[in-house]
Amino acid sequence: MRLLKFIEFLRARLRTVVWLGVGVLLGLVVLDALPGVVVKEHAHTWVERHVPGFWAVFGFVGCVVLIILSKAFGHLGIMTREDYYDE
Repeated sequence: MRLLKFIEFLRARLRTVVWLGVGVLLGLVVLDALPGVVVKEHAHTWVERHVPGFWAVFGFVGCVVLIILSKAFGHLGIMTREDYYDE
């Protein structure tokens, strides 16, 4: 019951939750950019060493591409109309 109230609390303040999430992510990218906070001695490529937040951006772009491709694949034939089982 408390969890339901907590979810309703967060939904009522959705804009604040989104901005808080964006702020945390930006803070993590800034921390990654500061020298000495994240050890980059074992990085394999130039991009890993010199682009702050590279793997975060790479993961985000990968998720977006995966969602777009899966939706396109679904519209090609996997999805069906909503009243399919009513007949």
